[in-house]
Amino acid sequence: MLIAGPAYRIETKRTVIRCWNPADAPLFKASIDENIAHLKPFMPWAYNEPEEIDHKVERLRQFRGRFDMGQDFIYAVFNPAETTVLGGTGLHIRGGSDMREIGYWIHKDYTNQGLATEVSAALVKVAFEIDKIRRVEIHCHPQNHQSAAVPRKLGFHHEATLHARVYLPEFGFSDSMIWSLFNEDYPTSPSSKAEIAAYDAMGRKIL
Repeated sequence: MLIAGPAYRIETKRTVIRCWNPADAPLFKASIDENIAHLKPFMPWAYNEPEEIDHKVERLRQFRGRFDMGQDFIYAVFNPAETTVLGGTGLHIRGGSDMREIGYWIHKDYTNQGLATEVSAALVKVAFEIDKIRRVEIHCHPQNHQSAAVPRKLGFHHEATLHARVYLPEFGFSDSMIWSLFNEDYPTSPSSKAEIAAYDAMGRKIL
C-alpha cells in the first residue's frame, strides 16, 4: 500500500525535523529567547519576542493545527535526542499548491556547522519525492550570506532580487533574494542524495 505524506517526522544524520507539539513550548521558548538578537537582523517575527510561555503554547497549537489541515508545514529542528531546539524550518505553501517555500533559522550556538544545508536538503527531498510538487523556493536577505549559501550549495538558481519587500523595525525595508529549484533539475541536485528517513502521522516510514 502506498503511504502518502505529509512527512510529520524527518531524520537526518544530525537532526530530527518534526512538526511542533504544544508540549514543546518550554524548549521552543528557551531557544528563541537565547537567539532574539541573532534573529532580529533577518527575521521580522523576532520583534514579537520574547513571549510568555502561554503564548508559545498557543502558537504551537496553531502551528500543529495548520500542519494537520495541510495549510502550512512548520517544523522544529531538534538534536537526535530531542532535548534541544537547534532551530526551526518549514515547507510553506505561500505561492500555490504546486510549490513549497523553505524557511529556516539555526540557533546561534550551532551555526557554521552546515545544519541549515542539511535540513534544507532533507526538505527539498521531501517536497519533490513525497509531496510531488513542481518548484521549491528559498527567500533570503541579500546580506545574509550564510543563508544565501544554502540554496547555492543545493543547486538552486538565483531568479531575482526583489526590492524593498521585507520590513524590519530596526532596519527599515530590505530586499529579498529569490532562489528556485524545479522538479526537472532535482534528480541531479545535491538534495537528491540526502540520506533521510521520513514518517507519516502514524509513524509509518514513507521515505
